[in-house]
Amino acid sequence: MTRYPKAGKGNKWTIKELAAAKPEWKGDTLSDTDGLSGDVRVASNDNVSIAFRYGFKWQSKKAWHYCGTYPTRDMAAIREERDKARDLVKAGIDPRANKVAAKIEAQADVDATIKADEQRRTEALTFNDLYKVWIKDGVNRSDGNKYITQSFGKHAIPVLGNIEVRHLTENHLRNVFRAIIATGKTATAVELSKDIGQMLRWAEKRKPWRALLIDGNPAELVDIKQLVPNDYTKERKRQLSIEEIIKLQTIFKATAQVYADATQKYGTERPLKKEAQIALWLCLGTLCRIGELLMTEWKHVNFEQRTWFIPAANTKGERGKKRDQLVYLSNFTLDQFKQLHGLTKDSEWAFPARYKEGHVSEKSVSKLVGDRQVKFKSRTRKLKCRVENNSMVLGNEEWTPHDLRRTGATLMQKLKVSREVVNLCQNHVIGSKVDRVYLLDDYADEKREAWNKLGDKLEAILSASNVVSLKSA
Repeated sequence: MTRYPKAGKGNKWTIKELAAAKPEWKGDTLSDTDGLSGDVRVASNDNVSIAFRYGFKWQSKKAWHYCGTYPTRDMAAIREERDKARDLVKAGIDPRANKVAAKIEAQADVDATIKADEQRRTEALTFNDLYKVWIKDGVNRSDGNKYITQSFGKHAIPVLGNIEVRHLTENHLRNVFRAIIATGKTATAVELSKDIGQMLRWAEKRKPWRALLIDGNPAELVDIKQLVPNDYTKERKRQLSIEEIIKLQTIFKATAQVYADATQKYGTERPLKKEAQIALWLCLGTLCRIGELLMTEWKHVNFEQRTWFIPAANTKGERGKKRDQLVYLSNFTLDQFKQLHGLTKDSEWAFPARYKEGHVSEKSVSKLVGDRQVKFKSRTRKLKCRVENNSMVLGNEEWTPHDLRRTGATLMQKLKVSREVVNLCQNHVIGSKVDRVYLLDDYADEKREAWNKLGDKLEAILSASNVVSLKSA
């Protein structure tokens, strides 16, 4: 049914009349002016709404253009929409197609705005943003990325972190490497240059990073070899002479005696903890890595069979190539483990942490040794709660726990132990893949003999009155 306003056909419906529309009018058509009409709709709660549309002829057929629903939209706006549609028809434009085009244009404007915002956010991505993605998805080292995380966190992120990737230059990188080298940490700078280079090469192949490196990878423009000192060598060759081994023992005994005799302990230099001393002798006597040793559980030490088992999970090596190691204990190293057991037997760990469950930090002994050789450090401030002196200086060059591993291996070599057995005692992966698959003898007897020879030599050195240089051992 078609309804007209009280003023009659050809007149406009008033707001008052529209507001008085009844639910009973559902489905009726309200005729307004100039081709505008409204269909009465009734909701489930009896609320009345009127959908207005403009009727016009297009290509000899009746067509409709939706103008809005009252009362959601004001009648003035509805009639204005009708007028626009009517003008378009007069101009030969289908208002329906024009409406679709307007929506498309509006959406295009929205898309362009979103794209521009994404572009701005992409261009604002920083070195730190790239690092966070790369460390999560782009690299997976055997140590769980621990070294990279520490290196970037200490040397790279504080300086480069807020620099936008697109503005990162070779000079930024070169300045970072030079600053590290200036502190005497050339090896750290070399490793960091490799890691940053790897990260940026990874970024060059992936969105959105490759677009930010459109001018090239700045790491490729930095030749780290031109920055390092002329006398720098990657391979560390520090080993302790027999004189230095004896001096180390003397230092342990002397500092312990001085502290024991002191009437005022406060202000008297404390000796290196006995557990740390034992750890150093075990590194020397077993050729183990300090980190492997500090993760030892007592269940891995068999005093009756004189063995120490190092599970593959605790060893260093490439993923898939790590392997267990069974160390045969000499009289020297067995005695060290027995002394240690007397100190820490109440824990499941041979070197238990002091304030938490588990073992001590794998770097704890290295820090203790380094803190007592500060003359070789380039520290700009005193470290909190750390001893800093030169009580463990043994010569003209700093030494580390890892150097004891090298020292022990060299002593073995001097004792006529074959190179292959020395490597096996260090748990090095040797031989071809075919050899490792088909030649399965573990050289247990040879390794046991080698460790015993080394242990006997160390006992002789530490009890000898005559000092002989390592070269003549």
